[in-house]
Amino acid sequence: MKRTLIDLWYGNIDPREQAQANPQVPDLLKLLERNHDALCKTMNEEQKDLFERYTSCADEISGFCERDSFVYGFRLGMRFAIEALAEDDYNDP
Repeated sequence: MKRTLIDLWYGNIDPREQAQANPQVPDLLKLLERNHDALCKTMNEEQKDLFERYTSCADEISGFCERDSFVYGFRLGMRFAIEALAEDDYNDP
């Protein structure tokens, strides 16, 4: 466990790699970029600026949600581990 924590600290482990390994992600990223470019071609400079600020906020919210999901998942996993290692303190029905 100590080695894993050290690797996480130094960035040798990136939990986001799991999402990037999803085979659907590259195609969706291409589609997102294509749609972004097509939309921007129809906008004036003021609209582009507003849209970029909008997407920046959306990206920031997404980052917060990803972080919170990671923390929740980590804590849930630790609860599973703690319960698995604890003595059996309940009776089966």
